[in-house]
Amino acid sequence: MSRVLLLLPTTTYRTKAFIDAAMKLGVEIVAASERPNTLANSNPQGLLTLDLMSPQRAASQAREFAEQFPVDAVVPVDEDTAVVAASVSEALGLPYHSVDAAITAKNKLRMREVLAAAGVRVPRFWSVSLDDDPREIAARVSYPCVVKPVFLSTSRGVMRANNQDEFVSALARLDKIVSEPNLVRRGGALSRQALVEEFIPGFEVAVEGLATDGEFRMLALFDKPDPLDGPFFEETIYVTPSRLNPEVQRQIIETTAAAIHAMGLRNCPIHAELRVNESGAWVIEVAARAIGGLCSRTLRFGEGVSLEELIIRHALRENVDNLKRERLAAGVMMIPIPRAGTLREVRGVDDAKKVQDLEDVIITAHITQKVMPPPEGASYLGFIFSRAETPDRVEAALREAHARIEFVIE
Repeated sequence: MSRVLLLLPTTTYRTKAFIDAAMKLGVEIVAASERPNTLANSNPQGLLTLDLMSPQRAASQAREFAEQFPVDAVVPVDEDTAVVAASVSEALGLPYHSVDAAITAKNKLRMREVLAAAGVRVPRFWSVSLDDDPREIAARVSYPCVVKPVFLSTSRGVMRANNQDEFVSALARLDKIVSEPNLVRRGGALSRQALVEEFIPGFEVAVEGLATDGEFRMLALFDKPDPLDGPFFEETIYVTPSRLNPEVQRQIIETTAAAIHAMGLRNCPIHAELRVNESGAWVIEVAARAIGGLCSRTLRFGEGVSLEELIIRHALRENVDNLKRERLAAGVMMIPIPRAGTLREVRGVDDAKKVQDLEDVIITAHITQKVMPPPEGASYLGFIFSRAETPDRVEAALREAHARIEFVIE
């Protein structure tokens, strides 16, 4: 029986989906987290504690574990474990990509530098220090621009600035965000860096795929029908298959593949974000991980194969080329947080579930939870799912269901 090491930080949404997929496949699971499990002593071959904040130490811990319980594949379940997965795979001699490539995918500034050097279309950018004079920085960048941290995801800390005054305010706001103690520990020196890039007009798409020995295969192309023009960049609706014309889709796929090649990503799931305008496709981000949150529920392959099952089979070096995305259109709405406060009540969920073509509504925020929208926040109120004959019907169902739900936030 194959043994798969799943890197499962305690904060991830993805634990159940990956464990369910592994159990369906009949593979042996090693669940690795940053905190010791109370059952570890009774299940030493199935539960492992790794220092996910230190890829080198995690690799050493995994190597010691694998001497007794050999591991056949390592699977990172989210952004925070992608570098650890590369380090552990290297230590165990498993096919993956270099730690340097994983770090490039994790660090937005480094990614920009690598892609620009390779001739991949990216926004013009500037590296800045949050310890420098913001007025001096404001005088040397162009507008409109986007300010973002180099190490965070889910649009946290990402802000548009249209002029120097807005830029100074955005930089101060970012400084406050990344000065939170938990983010200082997580980012280290990177928490004092910021990336500034020109704002690229156009629309945005998301690409889901796999890299196999450096070759890219697209699994799904998502339209993002809601504009992402700022001042903040909270994502809402994803719909697949894309309604873009084939030539534009070809440009998106080719640009994504070029970025993956330039970054040296070889064997991993891929989640990419691109903006598209009359000049072509521009890379915003390429992550060495699968789509986040519960959004993977939109994707099914072959006869009911989940994205997590596909990823595990791919990590075990199985040929999954014959598994194509299902025929039906599908989509998800990441329910946005309208304002900061304490969630007191959620109304209308049962009514929302009655919408035609609606598949499910899952509220992930809990009552009494303090919620906060971007740029400070990094989560959603929940997820709405639809599956239908056409992308238009999917989008309509998501919007109608969302309109029927009321969140009482004080």
